[in-house]
Amino acid sequence: MTILPGEIVYLELGGKQSVLAALEAMKGGRELFLVMEKEHSENISEEHCHTVGCVCLIRQVMRSNGKNARIMIEGLRRGRLKKIINNEKLLSCRVTEYLKEDEDAPEADVVEAMCRNLSMSLTDYLWQQPKLSRAIMKKIKGIKDAGTLLDWVGASLPIESLKKQEILEAVRITDRYEAVMKILESETGLAKIRADLINSLQEKMDHNQRQYVLEEQLKLIRAELGEDTTDTEADKYLHTLEELNASGEVKEKIRKEIEKFKNIHTLSSESGVMQSYIETLLRMPWDNMSEENKSLENASAVLERDHYGLDKVKERILEFLAVRNLTEKGQSPIICLIGPPGTGKTSIAKSLAEALGRKYIRISLGGVRDEAEIRGHRKTYVGAMPGTIAMGLEHAGVKNPLMLLDEIDKLGQEYRGATASALLEVLDSEQNKAFRDHYIEIPIDLSEVLFIATANSDMDIPRPLYDRMEVIELSGYTENEKFHIAREHLIAKQLEKNGLNKKQLIFSDAALKTMINLYTREAGVRALERRIGEVCRKCAKAIYEGKTTNIRLTNRNIREYLGKEKYQPEETAGKNEVGVVRGLAWTAVGGVTLEIEVNIMPGKGTLLVTGKIGDVMKESARAGLTYIRSISDKLGIAPNYYKSHDIHIHIPEGATPKDGPSAGVTMVTAMVSALTGRPARSDVAMTGEVTLRGRVLPIGGLKEKILAAKNARIKTVLVPEKNRGDVEEISDEIKDGVEIRFMKEVQEILDITLCKPNVSSSGQGRKQTEAVKHGHQKCQS
Repeated sequence: MTILPGEIVYLELGGKQSVLAALEAMKGGRELFLVMEKEHSENISEEHCHTVGCVCLIRQVMRSNGKNARIMIEGLRRGRLKKIINNEKLLSCRVTEYLKEDEDAPEADVVEAMCRNLSMSLTDYLWQQPKLSRAIMKKIKGIKDAGTLLDWVGASLPIESLKKQEILEAVRITDRYEAVMKILESETGLAKIRADLINSLQEKMDHNQRQYVLEEQLKLIRAELGEDTTDTEADKYLHTLEELNASGEVKEKIRKEIEKFKNIHTLSSESGVMQSYIETLLRMPWDNMSEENKSLENASAVLERDHYGLDKVKERILEFLAVRNLTEKGQSPIICLIGPPGTGKTSIAKSLAEALGRKYIRISLGGVRDEAEIRGHRKTYVGAMPGTIAMGLEHAGVKNPLMLLDEIDKLGQEYRGATASALLEVLDSEQNKAFRDHYIEIPIDLSEVLFIATANSDMDIPRPLYDRMEVIELSGYTENEKFHIAREHLIAKQLEKNGLNKKQLIFSDAALKTMINLYTREAGVRALERRIGEVCRKCAKAIYEGKTTNIRLTNRNIREYLGKEKYQPEETAGKNEVGVVRGLAWTAVGGVTLEIEVNIMPGKGTLLVTGKIGDVMKESARAGLTYIRSISDKLGIAPNYYKSHDIHIHIPEGATPKDGPSAGVTMVTAMVSALTGRPARSDVAMTGEVTLRGRVLPIGGLKEKILAAKNARIKTVLVPEKNRGDVEEISDEIKDGVEIRFMKEVQEILDITLCKPNVSSSGQGRKQTEAVKHGHQKCQS
């Protein structure tokens, strides 16, 4: 930068030598010599600087910490640089002559003319710079000296440092006057050009505004005359409407909305709302349909290709397709696939869409809590949009897609309204011909949509919604089914995903079965697929690093890839025990076996049930104890025995919640075994609800329970007589190797399960048998 005499500026000094120079000057006359560099250099010399600079006075040091400083300086007079003295600490210089402007000064009349001319030129310039005019004009009036005036004008103009340097080097008044006037005229010209550009732009904007006002007035005039008003966006919408495949009623409604849009002010917020609404209506597939493939052979081939087993599910789907083909249109039933996670519910829907040649749309309902997410928001709300059903149709582009309603059992409910209730109209074939979305406001025909819902459990689906669907249950896979699914589908999928081929990684049958039994425990095959993927990743790493070219996975090396076994095989107890009975339970991920344990101890007749169980199971235990007390004579138990002994029922895996009535017969059998000292057979499992009179009532989830018993190597399973029909529907593959016996009364279960007392088999059984006999003999005496 360049400093002119009379100019007051603030400087930030960052160089160490500059800071020390300023501090050194403060010790003496407080004078600094400021000269502009021609080019920057670390080792500065006279060649790097201009010859003329300004001797300045340090007015104030505002901040100094040794590394940087902020000072206020005032330019005093011009000086010519003679020599720079550069040492490691600070910069100093010799200024051999001070330049005075009064040498060869012009006459007084010439100076007066210069000042007036300068004042007039400056006034012209300031007319173009209204923000600077007041301060500069006020300052000019107080300056009488021509040299000072010229320096001050040069310092006030927003010009480059090189131009200011020209003013600084013009020592004589006439030379300085010429330099300042030249710069002032140039800046005035540039300011005028800039002002002309701004005026031109303003005129153009005023013209556009005027044109807009005239167009609006023209619209109003034409509206009064009954003539049609034209608009570019509206014309586009009308052209699209003409090509829209929709009924006359729908087109008329959209046409009315376009007419409303024409007469709305473009800058109005309602204009954007109307525009979004019209564009949504024009994108809806009102009468667009995709051609459906009606071949049952093709559908069967696709389902067989993508899924192993599930014969009844495939048969039911093919029956549904046959009915649709015979009735041409008819009412499409709503299919609901219910089964544990990983059993192929979602993939079946995707395969069915491919088989039919329909567009596939998946809508996840898990956690949906607002009815408006199904029906949409009214367009008067900010950010309104259609519901998920209407948006699904819009994305599909046709009115007959296959729409999957995933996780329908996990719908939420809040104060804004029940989401499940909003689905009643969607899934009712009598009502969904005219489904009304709050945003669309025009009835939407959903009768051509093929809805398929999925759920893990039917207990969480509201009854009115459940009644509108045809339920197809998908139970868990057997070990054999998992083996074939892995061999035919999962391995190939994971090999491709991880960049391997069949020759690089080979799974032996034994390793695959070990993976199924000891590294996964589930009804579906998701965890099995993850284990296969884990093996593929580790093999891919080894092959990429060049350690091997191919790998064969066997039982010998499976631990190298999957680590220690995650689960131990479920096996029956090695011997029959007193008070320990196997039960069967259903969970959301399949069936499991439960060992129910009962201990008898001296006490006050308390029934204690532990294992994180629910109220229904506790009530079953109380009902079972009441039944046992009612047949105490048959069991040889003294009536007063219960008053002096406590009964503790425990169901292991205490961290897992358990509930339901199906463990009733198991708890009764375990209590009778403990009370009588008769060991229970370890190869028998049972399920069923018990009543106060000892009747055995039917239960659900029988297929999963029998599958769990088979996996646990149970030989005999006792089930209620009223479940005989359910057992007949279970495939022979699941029932093979398991003897299923049907029970009407609890006594039948006791006769099959309990052995004769064997006092040598258990110390606990011996003590309990003696106690029961002693109580009975005491009662007889």
